[in-house]
Amino acid sequence: RREMSSAGAELRILFSPGCVQLVQEDMVVLGPRVLVTGATGLLGRAVYREFQNSGWVVIGTGYRRARPCLLRCDLTDEDAVRGLLHEYKPDVIVHCAAERRPDVVERHTEAAVNLNVHATSTLAKEAAVCGALLLYISTDYVFDGRNPPYGEDDSPNPLNVYGRSKLEGERETLRHCPGAVVLRVPVLFGEVESVTESAVTSLWLKVQEGTETCTLDHCQQRFPTDARDVAAVCRKLSEKARQDPSIRGIFHFSGKEQMTKYEMAIAIAQAFSLPSNHLIPLTEQPAASALRPVNSQLNCSRLELLNLSVEPRPFTAAITDCLWPFTPDKRWRQTVFH
Repeated sequence: RREMSSAGAELRILFSPGCVQLVQEDMVVLGPRVLVTGATGLLGRAVYREFQNSGWVVIGTGYRRARPCLLRCDLTDEDAVRGLLHEYKPDVIVHCAAERRPDVVERHTEAAVNLNVHATSTLAKEAAVCGALLLYISTDYVFDGRNPPYGEDDSPNPLNVYGRSKLEGERETLRHCPGAVVLRVPVLFGEVESVTESAVTSLWLKVQEGTETCTLDHCQQRFPTDARDVAAVCRKLSEKARQDPSIRGIFHFSGKEQMTKYEMAIAIAQAFSLPSNHLIPLTEQPAASALRPVNSQLNCSRLELLNLSVEPRPFTAAITDCLWPFTPDKRWRQTVFH
């Protein structure tokens, strides 16, 4: 892989010449190029695979968790971002990289704003210069949750710093790159490397506690959405927007099942035939450093009318697919089914 350095925007080869040559050959042979930021994260990995499986040449970036055949790039380094786009000349940029944990954003606001706002602004400027389509991933937390469901034209009113930073990222995206696409999504889950990677899959730890009483939020209404479905929407939007310049601006995509954390945990327990008596619904807002909207349901009709949506996977089937590798009999199941 390559590392983008702030020292004169130097590019430093970090992976084998064979891998570099493979990327270069793919760029010529396979067709359109997509740059996926945050390709080491939950959504970024799903987007990377979705485009790769659809015949695109995929260039993925990471930073602290960058791995072989991904590019290590500090997105807060303007020279590094400029050098990256100049070097690889992507047709599409799917910007997944963000600090998405609201409580972390409250505690480390400056670092989060640098990534969620300033890095997004730089990418938007450079995308406009190189003529790339920019698809920016945003959040339902731009809304206050008082009057759902929310359409794309409804006025945002974020309750926490995370929501404000993502809203500002949206504005920077559309200000510097008017042909860009913004895709707002709710809480995500998917194929995880650790169950703690998603607020949804992390409920597995609560379910497995078994004998210890555990209270879970039963106030905030959420719409858990499989990252693989979001990735498919990103690909469809990208393909259509490259052909039709009217595909621009803000879109919403979301799972359709309304569930609290408590209800998700019960569904997980039932899916794996595990006890759930120890799970206790908490009907008052739990203490947290960041306020959350009670119900920020997204109206997704714009995508649906353009036939650019996908039918979300049912929660029980999707969460089982994601969590079974973490069951005690995972080795047996991998042998039988894989």
